[in-house]
Amino acid sequence: MLGYVMVGTNDIEKAGKFYDTLLAELGAKRNMEADGFISWSSGDGTTSFAVIKPNDGNPATPGNGNMMALFAPSTEMVDKVYNLAIKMGATCEGPAGPRPDFDPNFYAGYFRDLDGNKMNVFNFNMPT
Repeated sequence: MLGYVMVGTNDIEKAGKFYDTLLAELGAKRNMEADGFISWSSGDGTTSFAVIKPNDGNPATPGNGNMMALFAPSTEMVDKVYNLAIKMGATCEGPAGPRPDFDPNFYAGYFRDLDGNKMNVFNFNMPT
């Protein structure tokens, strides 16, 4: 159902390097690039994530209540990606760990990227 998600950036080069490193951990790589725009995909052809300089020329600002969630195949990968984001300059919005108040099978780490966009990396181990 979801085709792509875009977040604004004020520094396309810096955002590109941040997401090249972060999304590579989840198996994604750049799939499109233009002046002021970079997109990544895991190659499944269904969903991509992009950063863009706003078309109206105004500064990019994070949306209030907006958040993008990145799926990780394991809780170990959640920890790895979350810690990598923090190491590269993201700010903590909730350390990686279980979220039993939401669901006993939900494990996530929350952070804001270099432009202040709220992100989450998560694993949801549904019982079989």
